[in-house]
Amino acid sequence: MEENNILSLTVLRGLLADGLFAAFCAAKENGDEGRAPELYGRFFNALYSGGAEENFAAYVCNAILYDENAFSVCCANGKAPSPFLVNAYLRDVKLILSYIAQPSCGEGEYFAAGKPAALFDLSKGDERFIARIKKFYKRYGCGQYIKYRAFGYENGQLVPVESPSAITLAELKGYEQEKAQIDSNIVNFLKGLPFGNMLLYGDRGTGKSSTIHAMLNKYWRDGLRIIELNKENMLDLPKVKQLILKNPLKFIIFIDDLSLNEDDDKISGLKAALEGSVAGSTANTMIVATSNRRHIVKESFTDRDNSVHVSDSLQEQLSLSDRFGITVLFSSTDKAHYLEIVRSLAADAGLEADEKLCALAERWALVKGGRSPRRAKQFVDLAVSCKKRGTEIDF
Repeated sequence: MEENNILSLTVLRGLLADGLFAAFCAAKENGDEGRAPELYGRFFNALYSGGAEENFAAYVCNAILYDENAFSVCCANGKAPSPFLVNAYLRDVKLILSYIAQPSCGEGEYFAAGKPAALFDLSKGDERFIARIKKFYKRYGCGQYIKYRAFGYENGQLVPVESPSAITLAELKGYEQEKAQIDSNIVNFLKGLPFGNMLLYGDRGTGKSSTIHAMLNKYWRDGLRIIELNKENMLDLPKVKQLILKNPLKFIIFIDDLSLNEDDDKISGLKAALEGSVAGSTANTMIVATSNRRHIVKESFTDRDNSVHVSDSLQEQLSLSDRFGITVLFSSTDKAHYLEIVRSLAADAGLEADEKLCALAERWALVKGGRSPRRAKQFVDLAVSCKKRGTEIDF
């Protein structure tokens, strides 16, 4: 094996499939041949498209960090990698950092090689570097779970969400007791304490889904991730759990706007997934669902006409919803609560919440079909736009 040949990578061989790094290698290795202009062109195109021209080394370090390989998987699972694996990983890192330190293409005229990310500082010795990188993987997981915090599910695979909601708890006004209950349960989940699967139910626009997204944004650095599962894919719940079975991170499996018919075969699948809703320290999944109705299952008028069936139907509904260890009601918003939310949002936006603004906010709610935090946010957004444009609020 040629020690300085980039093609001799072992543990980090996946980097050779990275488009930008591969283009760099091709230009560096074959830059003196007749295809030099083409190879340089491909490299610089990828470089500028990736926004890496000011610190190429930092880009490469991130590529190393995000690579899912034998070393990163082992560390993420809390296991001690063998000395052979550690030495092979360390050798690959040093080879890559040395390889990019003096680029032969461009001579620094069109891009900066830059400095490696702080995590890849080898100046204090190999042992301290390995200890630091092992600690990182154990905390944040490996591969795509480092880069992404939210995932969808399609065709049997988890699909990263490139731009998840950036909502924060500070932006969600009201429902403080409800948010505190959810927060406490998630903290138990993250700390390996007993926790409950959660059903959040109540009127539309009260912030049920936004609260879960805000919790993700609060706790993702502590190892929380979310997988959003469509109702159509609910029967795949066991498959989703299998995909993350050995992952050290904690996952909320989130089913938004859940509503089922009595004859829906998904009911039994969801019941099975919810069995044992209070889990121990080894569980890494929590199921969270939102619904506009407490019992999730729709009831038909025909069912109500049959007094015998009514009892059976009610028991069927309760048997599903009661499998959630924790249920949280997001109640409808009365006028006082609604205007309180409007005032808080207006203050955050630098608006004066005078009587005129509140009267317009109330009129907005009536015109749009009811009061809710969502209506309040929509109105304040309109008010901010009108203020910046110097126009009256009109709708």
